[in-house]
Amino acid sequence: MNDRYDTGDAGYGAAPYELVGYDEHGQPVYRQIPAQQAPQQPYDPYAQQGYGYDSYATGGQQQPPSYDPYDTGQQPPAAPSYDAYRSQAPYDPYGTGTHRAATPDPYGQAATSGQQQHRVAEQTAYIPQQAGPAEPAHAPDEPEQATSGEREYHTEQFAFVEDPDGDSEDVIDWLKFTENRTERREEARRRARARVTALVVVLALVAVGGVGYLWYAGKLPGLSSSGSKTGTATPVSAQKRDVIVVHLHNTGKGGTSTALLVDNTTTKQGTTVLLPNSLALSGDDGSTTTLAKSVDDDGASGTRDQLDTVLGTDIQGTWRLDTPYLQNLVDLVGNIDIDTNADVPDPDAKKKNTSPLVHQGKGQTLSGKMAVAYATYRAAGEAQNAQLERFGQVMQGVLRKVSSDPADATTTVQTLAQILDPPLTDKDLGSFLARLADLAKGGDYRTALLPVQSDGTLSARTSGSVVKDILGGTAKSPDAGSAVRVSVQNATGVKDDTEKARVVLLNGGFTFLEGGTESGTQATSKVLYADAADKANATEVAKTLGLPAGSVTKGTVSSGADVSVVLGSDYKPASS
Repeated sequence: MNDRYDTGDAGYGAAPYELVGYDEHGQPVYRQIPAQQAPQQPYDPYAQQGYGYDSYATGGQQQPPSYDPYDTGQQPPAAPSYDAYRSQAPYDPYGTGTHRAATPDPYGQAATSGQQQHRVAEQTAYIPQQAGPAEPAHAPDEPEQATSGEREYHTEQFAFVEDPDGDSEDVIDWLKFTENRTERREEARRRARARVTALVVVLALVAVGGVGYLWYAGKLPGLSSSGSKTGTATPVSAQKRDVIVVHLHNTGKGGTSTALLVDNTTTKQGTTVLLPNSLALSGDDGSTTTLAKSVDDDGASGTRDQLDTVLGTDIQGTWRLDTPYLQNLVDLVGNIDIDTNADVPDPDAKKKNTSPLVHQGKGQTLSGKMAVAYATYRAAGEAQNAQLERFGQVMQGVLRKVSSDPADATTTVQTLAQILDPPLTDKDLGSFLARLADLAKGGDYRTALLPVQSDGTLSARTSGSVVKDILGGTAKSPDAGSAVRVSVQNATGVKDDTEKARVVLLNGGFTFLEGGTESGTQATSKVLYADAADKANATEVAKTLGLPAGSVTKGTVSSGADVSVVLGSDYKPASS
């Protein structure tokens, strides 16, 4: 490649150049090295004729013809020779210190005049795109940075590195955009992976927590035991329980319903245990009676003691809850929500086929009046246990609405203005209900029916899940011994005849079992026995009740009884 500044060949009569730097585009910048100042030559009229000048730079000099105006015979002094090429330092553009020989003039051109040579020697080359000739200034005390044979570099030689370039900026911007886009994608992937990981961890923790809760609550299939929580180290018999018996008295139609409210403070489990009215209890005199009769005859204290004997538990108090107080309690807590299993007619309705007061369905909201009607309702042909279970639903619904704060619950009890049976106080009942309410709201509450045999007794196989696990006791049904068990069904149409017959039989040494009341009446009474061995016992029962001997006959006997009696209109109580 040709260098536009490489014109310093001696053959063209131009002075050599040296590198002084680089322009703004990175191109080298040169300047002409000044030639040595030639001494002023006198005018030589023969110079134009080539005298005294060696055009071939041989170092010799042609002498002009001698001219002696006075013809003295002396030669004038020779004119000093002028060498336009040898007087200058050879061109060394790379600073190597070596010299290049002068190039002969291939065209044989004659040198320019002395004045032209003088001007050329004094001229400094002007390089386009350069501000002008400038010599690098050195401070007087600045040491020489480069010796001969070493190249000296200056900062301005590399100024092009900092020059802005539009294309470079575009490339940089594109690279930044691409890099940022890639980083955003990677960040999005990392966040997605983090979210998935967090979701998996949360689901795992929820699963483990749910299984742990079910294991602790004893609700895992195959691992739970009825009435107790798996993992509880305390034996069932050693667990602490607070028990209160509640008797619902139907002041409108008569009859009672009984349930035990149990707070197991060891396992944090609450339970309502429903007690059938046919449960056999032992009286103070050793005679056998039923729960319903005990509530009516023996009162709160006597019934509580008899229940403790039969169930092997420790009841702390008795809560008599008449139906008007139940209605007020439901209204105080702001109604209850339960799943009803039957349509209940309005007991105050004067016309038949009216709309029911309580509708069957899930999530039914009951007011105080509706709750009482549902808790005491027993459809035709239903067993007493069906009504008892409805009472249990109402009690659990009330507990879910009672305040869990003992002070607020006590205020609710005091607002009822009930007279409680000692030793139970308003504060004791309020605190007890608050604890049960907390369990009911947390899902740690259930209702269980005490299984009772047809004769009112408890069997270890059927009642163990309730008596042992929930109450922590042992079933001890009264042993009738040799006493004859007599079941009495009233078909006289007079309600009091059943009670009068019971008193007579108990006084006669028989065990009385209530057989219920017939919907209709019968004209004659019957005394039935199933086994021939019980014929004599049947005859003795008829005699005790004042019935004729002809009323004794063989037939079907109620379960659990030795002799069954159906009182008809011919029955005349001894007291009348």
